[in-house]
Amino acid sequence: MTLHTFKRHVRESIKSLGRNGWMTFASASAVTVTLLLVGVFFVVMFNINHFAQKVENDVEIRVHIELTADNQQKNALRRQIEAIPNVKEVRYSSKDEELKRLIKSMGEEGSSFRLFEQDNPLSDVYVVKAAHPQDTVKIAKQIETLPFVHKVNYGQGTVEKLFDALKVARNVGLVLILGLLFTAMFLISNTIKITIFARRREIEIMRLVGATNGFIRWPFFLEGLWLGMLGALFPIAALSIVYYNVYQVYEQRVSLPFFELLPFSPFMWQLSALLLAIGAGIGIWGSVMSVRKFLKV
Repeated sequence: MTLHTFKRHVRESIKSLGRNGWMTFASASAVTVTLLLVGVFFVVMFNINHFAQKVENDVEIRVHIELTADNQQKNALRRQIEAIPNVKEVRYSSKDEELKRLIKSMGEEGSSFRLFEQDNPLSDVYVVKAAHPQDTVKIAKQIETLPFVHKVNYGQGTVEKLFDALKVARNVGLVLILGLLFTAMFLISNTIKITIFARRREIEIMRLVGATNGFIRWPFFLEGLWLGMLGALFPIAALSIVYYNVYQVYEQRVSLPFFELLPFSPFMWQLSALLLAIGAGIGIWGSVMSVRKFLKV
């Protein structure tokens, strides 16, 4: 196909959108409604995933060292821990640092623990982080078998339930988004089918004068592209405005320490590009399927 022919297809596709105003509006509206729902789910799921990653990355294993272990034995234990597969980081925390951490975590009641500063009963600790949070339990089990380990604490029971809950949330969100995308493709395909059916005479004339299948398909292909992108503009604008205001209010008035929203930039720019690409893809798919299967061109 020559550049001149391609330019002709572009002009014809744009003119066709204007000539078939109501059909253009119906198709673009179908894209708008479905992409708005998809966009809302994307916003929710991406923020849940961000929260999940933050929680997972905060999970750590605290290895309490036997009080009788000397420096040489502590160093040997550290090397053994570092040798375990998928261990990302091993950080030493002395018993004095552990006491300060305990006092700080107890707030006003922590001052009573200052009595132990002269005779600290706590253990030195190795703080271990896994390269992959899901390996935390497996690594903790291996550390428990090492010599000079008094106790291993990684939030037993709670961590397993947390990982399971986050996995379920991610899977449910993925299924819902895929379901919405397939629904969008079905609705838009049917809308475009109606558009093409209303123009079947135009296509028949094109075939009678010798137009090839490719020549007939290209304008519809481009129309699907424009319809998809056009339908994506409102969801992008609406979600950007709403998310910006929600983010500002949350950061200034709420801002919970255990949950933070994804920053407006670059998140909304990335989401906008994604919605635009999905809209264009769905529009093209609807046009191609409608022409090929419905009209048998």
